[in-house]
Amino acid sequence: MSAESTPGPGIPGETGTTGQRHRAKGRRRKPRKRHKGMMIMAWTAAGIVVLGGTGAGYVYFKLNGNLKSVDIDQALGTDRPKKADNGSENILVLGSDTRAGGNKKLGGGTDDGSARSDTAMIVHVNKGHKKASVVSIPRDTLIDRPSCTDTKGKQYPAANGVMFNSAYSTGGAACAVKTVESITDLRMDHYLEVDFAGFQTLIDDLGGVEVTTSKAIDDPDSHLKLKAGTHRLDGEQALGLVRTRHGVGDGSDLGRIQLQQAFIKALLNQVKDVGVFSNPKKLYDLAETATKTVTADSDLGSVNKLVSFANGLKGITPSNMNMVTMPVAYDPADPNRVLLQEKKADQIWKALEQDKPIPKSATKGSATGEANGVVSSS
Repeated sequence: MSAESTPGPGIPGETGTTGQRHRAKGRRRKPRKRHKGMMIMAWTAAGIVVLGGTGAGYVYFKLNGNLKSVDIDQALGTDRPKKADNGSENILVLGSDTRAGGNKKLGGGTDDGSARSDTAMIVHVNKGHKKASVVSIPRDTLIDRPSCTDTKGKQYPAANGVMFNSAYSTGGAACAVKTVESITDLRMDHYLEVDFAGFQTLIDDLGGVEVTTSKAIDDPDSHLKLKAGTHRLDGEQALGLVRTRHGVGDGSDLGRIQLQQAFIKALLNQVKDVGVFSNPKKLYDLAETATKTVTADSDLGSVNKLVSFANGLKGITPSNMNMVTMPVAYDPADPNRVLLQEKKADQIWKALEQDKPIPKSATKGSATGEANGVVSSS
């Protein structure tokens, strides 16, 4: 099955297929008590701690000047889910697929002046910051997007039956956060956005990432061609892997998510063997690239805040990270789209709200993309 995403700008899917369907709707319940991105923050913190010890204040100010931030709280106001009071945190991590600037040369799309959330993950950090749950949100999920206001104050009306990634292309980070909070009724405590070109450079600075593929991958769209076996991926290959969908599994975005999750675990497994902590130059390169690559919410928009945030996450290991995909089913009216399985998804949102493990029943029977096991850590 080929599941091609709508490539155009604006609001994909708004004039799409017909037929009755159950979409994710924004819900407001009574207030209750209550990757990639993390490693980038950890590298940044490590670089600043080591280099800061040399008294190089210039390094601090240079890295701090690299950071970009967005004021999500001001844009969204007070009409949001209540913050959890159990010590856990939720971070929305987006990978932006804009083709402008340095991203124009990268495979899989044209520079049409738009940007979409090519990758979306809710990272739930448990109380004590020793475990984490990661929920990937398929970008092709048809949802009812709430009205929202971007960080410049421009308002956008609600839209029914549109693709999830249209929230970002419509109103940027603030609308993406608003949409996720509407679907989950969970407060997103932080926001991190990772740029394609920066991701590629980051992997190169790290020295590549080693993975094993159980079968050959050949996707001209993402410029990725790998034989079955073990490979050390450079930045361009790594980017191709996390974006590839054709020729892997059923060719859908769900299969790509499985590859992304496997790559993140391979990345986390390898970092401890890189030796960056004994190499100040490598630490600085990683920190500089990371601060240029990430856009964060204003609460994380300084080096000091990122250091504190990263230090709080350093105890999380791959074995303590549970990665799942939001439960969906293929849309009977259009196999290129998926529909949220609300009852199953509610099990996930409830578990995160209560800071408990995600039950296996929440994802049982959900569409998968059939790419599980194609990529693994070497």
